[in-house]
This record gives sequence, structure tokens and C-alpha cells, in this order.
Amino acid sequence: MDSTQRRMLNKVPEVTLLFWLVKMMSTTVGETGADLLSGTLGWGMGVTTVVVGALLAVALVAQFRARAYSPVRYWIVVVLISVAGTLASDMLTDVVGVPLGVTTTVFAVVLAAVFLIWWLQERTLSIHSIDTPKREAFYWAAILVTFALGTAGGDLLGEALNLGYALSAAVFLAALLLVALARFTFGLNAVLAFWTAYVLTRPLGASLGDLLSQPVADGGLGFGTIPVSIVFTVCIVAAVAWFVREQGRVVAPKVITASLAADRMPA
Repeated sequence: MDSTQRRMLNKVPEVTLLFWLVKMMSTTVGETGADLLSGTLGWGMGVTTVVVGALLAVALVAQFRARAYSPVRYWIVVVLISVAGTLASDMLTDVVGVPLGVTTTVFAVVLAAVFLIWWLQERTLSIHSIDTPKREAFYWAAILVTFALGTAGGDLLGEALNLGYALSAAVFLAALLLVALARFTFGLNAVLAFWTAYVLTRPLGASLGDLLSQPVADGGLGFGTIPVSIVFTVCIVAAVAWFVREQGRVVAPKVITASLAADRMPA
């Protein structure tokens, strides 16, 4: 098959306000979900990593086999990769004992390397052209590292620097708003703005998750990992259902138009 035949429809969703809200909620679920499985349910870091890794592998296979964007497949991968990124960072800091400053630096270097190799191979980092298996592989590799980097950076600010969950969330929200201001007011490059925002929404969502779920004595509101995980998961499911509905409303007229055009073609 030639390169044109190997290409597929763009495999990622349109970037809207709802996209960012669901992405942030997925990061919250990634934080509270990892804590729920490894801590609250007592699975431990090792078992949780194996289970989540296996589920992520299955979800990625389904995602790569699809020829076009599917909201359900896409967001399942995002939620699982959020948990996996959290576990990767926590494994290094909590199990191996690597300082948060080091893990944050390492993940930042790895992310830069992914972007550099992606650019050298494809000459684009745009999410509007995720239309080949190679580009999709680079895309998900970058997503995984952004979650790990966001986890490490959020923990560095909230725990190592003792800013607390609420203040950390406020700092990352302010940084995210600055990126939006730079993009829409001063014309910041769209690709740079997207990936910067993608990294920042991870610690913002994680700080929010910790603020809601952690005990009051530790600076949280004490709602617990189970209720917070359930509430945000339900919100994500509702949003994905909306994405599916909207996708159907867009695709259906196109299918009807194509069918009518085919019927009108001379034999």
C-alpha cells in the first residue's frame, strides 16, 4: 500500500473547551484512581502498575486498529494513560526514592526528546495531522510523558515545596490562563500553546484531585478517593456520550450526502 492508502482520518478530537475540561477530569481520575487502587484498595504499587499496564495495552491496540477518531476508544486510553503516568512518577519517587526535582527534570528531558524525534521524523507536531500509525505512536508517547511530567511537577510544587494542594492548583490554573492569553491575544504558536497547556492541565487536575480526596489533616477536604473517583468518572462518561452524539450528528449528513451522490452517478 502506498503512503496515501496507509493514511487514515485524523485520530484525535477537536480541541474545544469541553475537550480541556474532560482532559483535566481525566487527570483527576488518574491521580485519585492510582491512589484508590494502590492505597485504598490495598493493591500496592506493583500490582496496580501491572493491571493498569495490561488494560492500557489492550486499549491502545483497539485505538491503533481504528481508522478514525472514536470518542470512546480515545478517552478510555487517555484515562488509563493518566493513571499510568501517575504510577510511573510515583514509582520513581515513592518506591525507588528518586527526588521529585530529579524526576521532574528527567521527564522534561524525555518529553523534549520525544518532540525532537517526532519533528525530525515527521516535520510536524500538529495534532491536526495524526493520520498515520507512526504519528499516532509519537502522539501517545508524548501524552504518556506529559502525564508523568505533570505528576512529578505537581508533587514537586505541592509537597516538596510545601505549597499545599489549593495553592498549587491556583498556581497551575494561573499558568494555564497565561498560556491562553498568550495564544489568543499575542499569537503564541498553536502547537506550542497546546502542548504547554496539556502539560499544565495534568498537575492542575492532580492538585484538584488531591485537594478533594486527601484528609483534612494533610491539607485536603477529606472526601476520599472513592467518591471523588466515581464523581469525576461519571462526568467523563457523560461528556464522552455527548462527544459520541455530536459525532453522529456530524457524520450522518455526510453519509447521506455521499449516498445520494452515488445514486446520481450514471451507470
